[in-house]
Amino acid sequence: MKGLVTKSTGSWYTVSAGGTSYECRIKGKFRTKDIKTTNPIAVGDWVEIEPEPEQETAVIIQLYDRKNYMIRKSVNLSKQAQIIAANLDQAYLVVTLASPPTSLGFIDRFLVTAEAYDIPAGILFNKLDLFSEEGLEILADYRSIYEHLGYPCFEISALKGINIDAIEASLTHKVTLISGHSGVGKSTLINRLIPEASLRTGKISDWSDKGKHTTTFAEMLPLIQGGYIIDTPGIQEFGVIDIEQQELSHFFPEMRALMNQCRFNNCRHINEPGCAVLGALEEGEIETSRYESYLSIYHGNDSRA
Repeated sequence: MKGLVTKSTGSWYTVSAGGTSYECRIKGKFRTKDIKTTNPIAVGDWVEIEPEPEQETAVIIQLYDRKNYMIRKSVNLSKQAQIIAANLDQAYLVVTLASPPTSLGFIDRFLVTAEAYDIPAGILFNKLDLFSEEGLEILADYRSIYEHLGYPCFEISALKGINIDAIEASLTHKVTLISGHSGVGKSTLINRLIPEASLRTGKISDWSDKGKHTTTFAEMLPLIQGGYIIDTPGIQEFGVIDIEQQELSHFFPEMRALMNQCRFNNCRHINEPGCAVLGALEEGEIETSRYESYLSIYHGNDSRA
């Protein structure tokens, strides 16, 4: 029986199949092709299950091919990865400029991974109700960087319900991942979009200015207008994995557009003569923050925000 994984708590998975929800375990050992992952099955996966006699449980016996997935390096496990969600139509990163701050580097790592795995991505700038005039100017600068590259950006307040209608329209009939740091307002946003979800929300920790984890597992939540939101635990780090150095510039749209103009076919865009990317950087056509993110990922630097 074919079913959709709608919830993952680590060792058990909720699978919707044939109009029934089954609590499922994995049969034997699953291996994801060519990638060592801490979770062989993810929310959004399509699987084959065998219901167990006279019980509301089942065994997952097969994982169907994924059209895409969002993945990140596992914390403290440099050679392993965590699949955040699979079979996505789009992914939104919820960003706050304060309480807690989201760095441009974190945003770029998320977008690069989305590009690498063929997932359309956008940015939700939350907590608009808290912005000072200076904050609004910084927000405008951030937004201009990413809208110029073709990433949809929304300025919202999940708490006050500001500009939520625009997001709702973009979610209809799509499977959408909502991700971001703990404390950026993911749960508040989802409660606004799906009131019956009643997700717990938490206050920002005063001593660290980082959010407290209120979502402890990944879950797929249905939208009234059709489609699903995938809610995930807050992410403090976003380590890029399984992207070769020579491929990295392909996943920066502004670099990808210039690659054929470099003097050398194997240009790394670091110090080579005749590099079109470095030329564009010098002319201000490529944002310094984006290029710094490129170098950071290229050299395998820390993924902390």
